[in-house]
This record gives sequence, C-alpha cells and structure tokens, in this order.
Amino acid sequence: MNALHGLPLWMEAVIAVLVVAGGLLSLTGAVGLVRLKDFFQRIHPTALALTLGAWCVSLASVLFFSMLGGAPALRAVAVVVLLSITVPVTTLLLARAGLFRRRQAGEPAPPPLG
Repeated sequence: MNALHGLPLWMEAVIAVLVVAGGLLSLTGAVGLVRLKDFFQRIHPTALALTLGAWCVSLASVLFFSMLGGAPALRAVAVVVLLSITVPVTTLLLARAGLFRRRQAGEPAPPPLG
C-alpha cells in the first residue's frame, strides 16, 4: 500500500499506464492535425485518437476515485460518453460543410475512399 493515497502499487501502475496511453493517443491526434495535408484527411483519424485518449484518461479517473472512495465513482464516464456521442456528429457536419465549401469554390470533391 502506498502511504500517500492508500492505493495498492499495482492499481497505481494501471492508472499510470492509462493516463500515459491517453496522453500518447491525444498527442497522436494532435500530430495528425499538423502532419496530414488535407482537411478531409484530418477529420476522422484525429477524432478517433482524441476520443480514445479521452476514454483512457476517464477510465483512469474512475479507477482512481473508485479505489479512494471505496464505491464506484462514475461521474467521469458521463463526460466521455457525451464526447463519444457528439464527436461523430460534429465530424459529419464538418465534413459536409467542407464539401459544400469546396463545391461552392468550384474545386473538385475528394475521391471516394472505397
């Protein structure tokens, strides 16, 4: 047991891995925003990486506060569930707006992926 928080060392290690994984996934999404050259290439991968990063950090928060309080602390899950619901809708609306702007400018639409 750790004297500072009263958590077992193995639980602290799991929480640390989740927080680091969430940070790395968020960093990957941010780098994708800079490295990918086209708006349509930037939309989907960054949204996935950032959402998965948020899930990792939220799960770490739930584990930490549940172990400290002795009861399930599920408040952090509400934020990430709402994020997971709104990100796909926002991504779709941004893609449609980008496509509309391209068509208005007379530029060709990006080729389909399939």
